[in-house]
Amino acid sequence: MNPNVSQIAGGAELTKVFAHIDANKDQFVSRLLDYLRHASISADNTGIGEVAELLVSMLSRLRLDARTIPTSGHPMVMARWELEPGAPTVLLYGHYDVMPPDPLEAWINPPFEPTIRDGRIYARGAGDSKSQHLAQIFAVESYLAVHGRLPCNVLILLEGEEEIGSPNIAEFVRSYRGLLKADLVVTADGPLHESGRPVIKHGVRGIAGFELRARAANRDVHSGLFGGVVPNPIWTLVHLLATMKNTNGEITIDGFHDDVLAPSDLERAMAAKLPFDVADLKKSLGLARLDNPADRSVADRLMFHPTLTINGFHSGYGGPGLKTVLPHEAFVKCDARLVDGQDSDDVLTKIEAHVKRYAPDVELVRLESTPPSKTPIDSPFSAIVQQAVHTGHGLEPLIYPVAAGTLPDYVFTQILGVPSFVTPYANADQANHAPNENIKIDCFLKGIRTGAALLHGLGECVGAQEAAQFRG
Repeated sequence: MNPNVSQIAGGAELTKVFAHIDANKDQFVSRLLDYLRHASISADNTGIGEVAELLVSMLSRLRLDARTIPTSGHPMVMARWELEPGAPTVLLYGHYDVMPPDPLEAWINPPFEPTIRDGRIYARGAGDSKSQHLAQIFAVESYLAVHGRLPCNVLILLEGEEEIGSPNIAEFVRSYRGLLKADLVVTADGPLHESGRPVIKHGVRGIAGFELRARAANRDVHSGLFGGVVPNPIWTLVHLLATMKNTNGEITIDGFHDDVLAPSDLERAMAAKLPFDVADLKKSLGLARLDNPADRSVADRLMFHPTLTINGFHSGYGGPGLKTVLPHEAFVKCDARLVDGQDSDDVLTKIEAHVKRYAPDVELVRLESTPPSKTPIDSPFSAIVQQAVHTGHGLEPLIYPVAAGTLPDYVFTQILGVPSFVTPYANADQANHAPNENIKIDCFLKGIRTGAALLHGLGECVGAQEAAQFRG
């Protein structure tokens, strides 16, 4: 079925909602400032419970059925508005936890005392991602304020552990899949393109994190008295790492690429349209060249190929001058970014087998992992989401078949089995995870408009009788 997406861009119903958003923009910004004052740091559980209850109170005032649901870690916040059983249902996902604000001395204003400067709000969580899910909530609020109803069914799921790797979301989604029945998922998270154009991401790469630990003597020893006699754990790891990736940039772990699924012709075509400026990229980062293999485009590298990265190497002496020491232990932290078809547990098992073969005395410790996720470009809901983003921002969006980063998107595409779209609202220079994190106020307001356009589009383009065809 080809929906009449042109209905989304206009219509008196959406025009009235946009007018309401414009008339209330100052109070929306004021409420965002208040929300950002509440710290919710998942790493040390600061303010998590309080912010979860704050959200429940906010959503309940909108006449949504809202509550917290406990997990083995931090609580989920879930709310729903049901119009009628046959109408389409959109699940709006976000996370209310934020990164620690360190280093505090690098902030111009205290991280939980939001400040407006030059049209931007500076605070921890401003871009990642309190402003983004609050924009979704304000879109729901605006539609209800103007029309007294929503044009489709809405579920809101806000997680409190995304910044620590979402360790409990898969178990939660499996346990509550009956309450999470939806036709599509939309996540507001991440940055716009550097040009300011909006983007829609149809998938994310996965991640498999691990640590390699090598030990030899029971203490550090003199490199002259014992060098050449006592094994050096640094060399052990260096030699091991050299067997995992060669100088051509090829990952040489047996079976690593076995399950990689090649992108479709449509996905390659969409990726080829994305504006990657290689010269500007190299200039901005002070690079003379890109990493190997040199014959791959930037889009191809970031979307369709897995990676193996050394995040940090730790051992021995790193102070001024020379200390002639032979370290007794060394460790290295790594991550592999995964693409469609790969499974994080399977990849880690293959890496373990490789380590056992080439360096059996080295210990591998599994760290956080998340499978990749992908929604087909030609999903029946794609056109609706694209037009909603276009309407909300006033610009045609760039379509990313896969995002280079990682979100727990797989719980929606693989466990719930529904299409999932990531529609970022934050400016590209939001400085998320860094000091002086920020959101442009204009981006925040366009996020509210986009959320309202999405609700309107689902109601107009997919009526109750048509929804079943989309689900099929």
